[in-house]
Amino acid sequence: MESHLSVEEISASLRNLLSTLTQAQCIEVINQVRSTLHEFSPFKNEPVDCVLWMKTRQLTSNDYNPNNVATAEKSLLKTSLIQDGFTHPIVATEEPRTNKFVIIDGFHRFELSRKKGELNDRLHGYVPVVLMPHASNDKSRRMAATIRHNRARGRHQINAMAEIVRELSHLGWDDQKISHELGMDADEVLRLKQVCGLFELFGNRKFSKAWTVK
Repeated sequence: MESHLSVEEISASLRNLLSTLTQAQCIEVINQVRSTLHEFSPFKNEPVDCVLWMKTRQLTSNDYNPNNVATAEKSLLKTSLIQDGFTHPIVATEEPRTNKFVIIDGFHRFELSRKKGELNDRLHGYVPVVLMPHASNDKSRRMAATIRHNRARGRHQINAMAEIVRELSHLGWDDQKISHELGMDADEVLRLKQVCGLFELFGNRKFSKAWTVK
């Protein structure tokens, strides 16, 4: 007759194993266990269901983030991380070409954590990360995800947002798709295109004859 270990027996075996490992080995096993649990979890479609600890050297920043944090806010963020700990993991996706994980959200938390000091020492050079696998190998999806995270907090720079709209337009996204994916209305997309000042972005749009140049 097939016998199964109880949850208590599995937990006891795992505790015994972890107690014999080095810190790096322990973190690796914890990540493996979390990944396995995530695979069978009813919430496996939610990135936050699986928070992994990654070395900061495994992560790299993106080149399009429109979010800028003032010095005072960054200082407060550092104090919060030190006093309250990490309550929001970094969001990233794998970049197969570089074997790195590109940050979608949480760049400033990442920057503060990797600098030498109390926070880096406490985290042993690691940061908590959740992955968005569907954004891998697709820069436009990564850009859209970054903007959605920033806009949800009401923090983004207009000029940087306009540059992203321009790039998405060059990547083949029409106004409707940009509006839908970035949570904007049509007028906002138009205003951001106007900020760019690029006439080619309006090439397929008809304007009222009431607009004249004298």
